[in-house]
Amino acid sequence: MIKKQEEERRFSKIDNNMVHPDPNFSSSSSGAGSSGADDFAARNSSFSAYDPSRPSGEGSPMMMSPWNQPSPFANSWSSNPDSSKMASSSSENQPQNSLIGSLVREEGHIYSLAAKNDLLYTGSDSKNIRVWKSLKEFSAFKSNSGLVKAIIISGDKIFTGHQDGKIRVWKISPKDPSVHKRSGTMPTFFDIFKASIKPSSYVEVKRNRTAVWIKHTDAISCLSMSQENGLLYSASWDRTFKVWRADNSKCVESVRAHDDAVNSVVASVDGIVYTGSADGTVKVWKREQKGKSVKHTSVQTLLSQESAVTALAVNENGTVVYSGSSDGLVNFWEKEKELSHGGVLKGHKLAVLCLEAAGNLVFSGSADKTICVWRREGAVHTCLSVLTGHTGPVKCLTVEKDKESAADGGGDKKWVVYSGSLDKSVKVWSVSEMAPELQQMGHGNSNWDSIPSAKY
Repeated sequence: MIKKQEEERRFSKIDNNMVHPDPNFSSSSSGAGSSGADDFAARNSSFSAYDPSRPSGEGSPMMMSPWNQPSPFANSWSSNPDSSKMASSSSENQPQNSLIGSLVREEGHIYSLAAKNDLLYTGSDSKNIRVWKSLKEFSAFKSNSGLVKAIIISGDKIFTGHQDGKIRVWKISPKDPSVHKRSGTMPTFFDIFKASIKPSSYVEVKRNRTAVWIKHTDAISCLSMSQENGLLYSASWDRTFKVWRADNSKCVESVRAHDDAVNSVVASVDGIVYTGSADGTVKVWKREQKGKSVKHTSVQTLLSQESAVTALAVNENGTVVYSGSSDGLVNFWEKEKELSHGGVLKGHKLAVLCLEAAGNLVFSGSADKTICVWRREGAVHTCLSVLTGHTGPVKCLTVEKDKESAADGGGDKKWVVYSGSLDKSVKVWSVSEMAPELQQMGHGNSNWDSIPSAKY
């Protein structure tokens, strides 16, 4: 009886018979008026990332998600029938914020996205990482580790973070850019073996359980790259973030960062790193390097709340930090004001699951199936659009500059936004910084209420 009660506590319930184990959700609902399938419960921050009886990977209740049911779509990737026309039409004939196309496949929930040089990489729970170009499949490569939680591109390497706590490294063939070959795993087998024979390499991960410090002992939730010095950061449900040298796959530091799962890590400029956790906190870390040695020290806690922190984003020059939470709110802080709290963006009724910042825009994806587009002017953020069309939670976002608008050299800066969802689809949007306020794009009805942030 006691064991059964413990198992029931481990997962938050959705409706009466549906469960979702992702630490990106907390147990409190963020909309008093929401009900039924929209009552997306987020996980309790009291959850232990080290619970050995908690299922992981394909055997987890994640596979029992309501979005893992048979899809009405055909069993092949297909673009929106009108997408080719929309993609080729001139910007003058399109609304300023518009849906370009939709990629759908009966393959798996989309958990991760990365885009570079007109190529889009998608990761799901199908073990496949697919590469897309101009809304058509360009290439694919397979990992045997299941759920692909994070993807990041650096030079000719692709790094993927997985449910099994490992990072896979892939290389693009110089002769054929459609060919991707696995070049290694982080940590490497040799590094694990070398560490395992040293007693000093073991750290306690739970009472009466130890592991070598270079290994994550639970799922990887996020990856971030510090391009200036070639350091890769991995965040994990094991409550740590680890620092790796991208050139040789060596782990140089492991930091016990939070009291619960670390859901997000972002490397910013000037050696600053931000982490967000299911324990409700956002922390600031300062990186110090002396030769080959790397050390991160906690210098500030920006947020401490009951709701889980589910996503982080920093703008390009590192002046503004954004944090999304399971209560549907986005908080932000301004570096120029010593990271003082700048305000709250209120645009979602359910948990914020992903954030991206590009130019003067901020994009927030939510369990309420929508994407809010915010434009920043000083400390004030205005909601330009609510992008609708997904039929499941929006789990990941990535943004690229629109090359056509950049080539025009006009005042209107446009972005191509990719959104991945638990409805097994990826949608592609064209978004303008000059779009009129509060226009709703996409299909279907959506009751939305977006409030510009207050000044603090």
